[in-house]
Amino acid sequence: MRILFLTAALWFVEIATGQITVDDASREAFTRPMPNLQSERRTPFFVGNSFFNQNWIAAPASTAGREGLGPLFNARSCSSCHFKDGRSAAPLEDQPFTTTILRISLPGHGAPVADPVYGDQIQGTALPGVHAEAEVRVTYEIITGTFPDGETYSLRRPKYRLENPGYGPVSADLLMSARVAPAIIGLGLLERVPLDKGDPEDQNQDGISGRVNRVHDGAIGRFGWKAEQATVASQVAGAFQGDMGLTTHLRQEENHTAKQDPHLENGGSPEVSEKIFDSVVYYCSTLAVPAPRKASARGRQLFTQLQCAACHTPELTTTISPDFPELSEQTIQPYTDLLLHDLGEELNDHRPVFAASGSEWRTPPLWGIGLIPKVNGHSFLLHDGRARNLTEAILWHGGEAKNSQEKFRALPKADRQALIEFIESL
Repeated sequence: MRILFLTAALWFVEIATGQITVDDASREAFTRPMPNLQSERRTPFFVGNSFFNQNWIAAPASTAGREGLGPLFNARSCSSCHFKDGRSAAPLEDQPFTTTILRISLPGHGAPVADPVYGDQIQGTALPGVHAEAEVRVTYEIITGTFPDGETYSLRRPKYRLENPGYGPVSADLLMSARVAPAIIGLGLLERVPLDKGDPEDQNQDGISGRVNRVHDGAIGRFGWKAEQATVASQVAGAFQGDMGLTTHLRQEENHTAKQDPHLENGGSPEVSEKIFDSVVYYCSTLAVPAPRKASARGRQLFTQLQCAACHTPELTTTISPDFPELSEQTIQPYTDLLLHDLGEELNDHRPVFAASGSEWRTPPLWGIGLIPKVNGHSFLLHDGRARNLTEAILWHGGEAKNSQEKFRALPKADRQALIEFIESL
């Protein structure tokens, strides 16, 4: 469990109706509890923090509350991928996947069609005596270009392959899409904003037509790169099951298929108790967001002028939440609409997820994005980490964002830098 020092002068910043951000730009910027948590509600935060960071082990074990890992898994703890509650890095070329996962499915519509042998996610690690599913490797095609003012740039397009499959040949039709782990700040706030700003038919004819994803039981998705999870709880349950091979009361199935069944002892039913599960959900829901730093006025102007704000909505307000008064009626600046947008063929993974097509992605929040290099030691962006910085991330935008991307390309270098500096200040 990390020690979080709650020193008074460090943090509190008043935003609208409550204290919800922390004035911290250090390596610990993503690890703080929301300042407006009442004292008696801070203890559960630290309890959840301990479970978020604990390593799970194989069953049977003498340590209660930590057994049940695997038999197939990608990580041993939540923090393995969300280090310091931040963002994981994409693997380097031909290096093993450690904090990035590879989602897989077969062609189809609606909910992803799982492969009958390998399921819907490749687990590259296994318990002793069990075959891992496969080793995932990536190579990058380098694409070069030049801005109108003569400055050059390069982009890298990833291509994935599976080596040493542990359970027989891989289907030639297998669809593959990598996912880095995003920062988990402000999730409780995002869970409580109404998603009513979509324009699926583009009635205002601005070329932007965000829409919600309908997921399990028709619920509105708002978490995950394709908005495939409706709540923080469902997101946490999916990570326990898919990434660590741990069952919960929400996800009671093991993450291996019938053709992989190792007949090993599990850690109970479910393996993650409701107490531990609820503690992790609470922790993820009450992590504070760092306050914005000093911003470039010119960059802010360009952000609006280039229509970046049409999807990366600067301001939202949470609804009334009787179970969580600290999250109620808060005006927040996440720079997202949480909706699906078509970003064009270059970012099309051809893998539909419920209502989301292969080229549609949920608008990721931008708050805290400039602190990722400080917190996590890298600047890889987008769902698969292909972008090595904000400039590259913008240049990959197509589809509904193509017009904004072209306007960015046409800017003089000083204005491009001003826009980048503004985004980094968020």
